Amino acid sequence: MQVSDIMSSPAVTAAPDMSIHDAIGRMLEQEVGSVVVVDAGVVGMLTRSDVLRVAYHQKAPLTALSVREGMSTDVKSISPGRTVQTALDTMKQYDIKKLPVLDGIDLVGIVTMHDIGAHRPREARAVRESIKRRDEWN
Repeated sequence: MQVSDIMSSPAVTAAPDMSIHDAIGRMLEQEVGSVVVVDAGVVGMLTRSDVLRVAYHQKAPLTALSVREGMSTDVKSISPGRTVQTALDTMKQYDIKKLPVLDGIDLVGIVTMHDIGAHRPREARAVRESIKRRDEWN
């Protein structure tokens, strides 16, 4: 099974200069836990955890904080033709639960642990538990 078979498309996106408040609104409207940050290509990811982290450390209203201030910039991605197993291996290696799907430099979707879990529940559960155990130590 390939990533293109299970990915969500299009991915929900935000611009780096958008306020975190507006990005959260987009996440809530689209019922997702993250946005892919794009600016002439993928430049970051903003997750619910990132929002909590920046809100705690900056002690500023979310309307005053930009997506750029909270996003992760070390984004791992995958191509649509790669296998779901490769996506799982990448998620486990980097302790992440979401991968933007790029066809060359074009964002064509996102594959999440939730997407994989719907098709390969045992494997997804094992990776989730591995990530969860590591998170408990950080």
